[in-house]
Amino acid sequence: MSKGVTAVTVKFSDTDLQIETGETSQLTLILSGNLNVSADILFTYQVGDDIKYTDDKQIIYPVPNMTIYPGNKSSSVVIKAHNAGHVTLGVNSSSSELEGLSRAFVRINTVRSSVLVVINAVIGWLYFAAWSVSFYPQVYINWKRKSVVGLNFDFLSYNITGFLAYGFFNVGMFWVTGVKNDYLSQHPRGINPVQLNDVIFTLHAVFITLVTIGQCFIYEKGGQKVSKICMVLVAGAWLFAAAALIVTLTHKITWLTYLYYFSYIKLGVTLIKYIPQAYMNYQRKSTVGWSIGNVLLDFTGGSLSLLQMFLLSYNSDDWGSIFGDPTKFGLGFFSILFDILFIVQHYCLYHGRDAYQVIGEEKEIKVNAKNQDYQGAQTVY
Repeated sequence: MSKGVTAVTVKFSDTDLQIETGETSQLTLILSGNLNVSADILFTYQVGDDIKYTDDKQIIYPVPNMTIYPGNKSSSVVIKAHNAGHVTLGVNSSSSELEGLSRAFVRINTVRSSVLVVINAVIGWLYFAAWSVSFYPQVYINWKRKSVVGLNFDFLSYNITGFLAYGFFNVGMFWVTGVKNDYLSQHPRGINPVQLNDVIFTLHAVFITLVTIGQCFIYEKGGQKVSKICMVLVAGAWLFAAAALIVTLTHKITWLTYLYYFSYIKLGVTLIKYIPQAYMNYQRKSTVGWSIGNVLLDFTGGSLSLLQMFLLSYNSDDWGSIFGDPTKFGLGFFSILFDILFIVQHYCLYHGRDAYQVIGEEKEIKVNAKNQDYQGAQTVY
């Protein structure tokens, strides 16, 4: 750029646009100042990691290149959706007056149906609510029985480890400026994967899990304790996190990479956390003490989450978001399988066995559910 010439930046009026196939929308290309010489603007199309001057998948109809003349500080850009999918529209120019062109882009999501967009939003809030509420039936049943017998302590240990790790990841990605800048430098046209509802859900999960753990200290636990295997695995996870912190502090890896390690801990925990509870139910031949309400709500949330994934993929013709990320899909499906196992254990395999009765809200005795209930006793499942 010549000395004394003020640089002019370009941006779109919106950075995100959602449009139904066959529909037309209008954006504005805005300049920060006046040009001295007219500039030719060429539009680029990014699908995946490839940036080209043509949209091979024809997600939108080609946008005609334009010329911006001196005195014009904006120009209209008409977008017409052709096929469902995702494309990022960018600009390029040989003008020496324009700079920062790589930061001028709009992410376009073309969908088959706007109605499905609304349905998906509703589904999202439903599974968020189901997952958030799913913690409370266990807290309630512990309080009602004044006992945590039947609730596996390994499960709680894995759960708090997983949610703390996930919390560190979400809080760092959402609130720490340095981490967000690192992410944007690696994904200049990407969207932060962590949203406010993710942070709220995780912080709430940590809190209510700590409440449940607190109940284990004040209620009858029947000699239950955390297994040595669990203690080794949990200690190993936190030792790994501590070692990675030292490496991060010595600037060997970035804080973003360090936070990703916490997400890996969460993934590992999700794979194993239900196993101790399922095995304990099998050993006791009973699900008493393990809340089926928690399971049903978790199953509801997980099923709705997978349904939303499929509807989103269909609506945007983006099946790669599911099958291209088998870890995320697999973990969700894996959790649902365990929910089904717990449902079978509760309603089929061990239904009516080893029920607990609360007498006078003070003393708990174990009886066979088929026996006649004592007068004034309340059966708790």
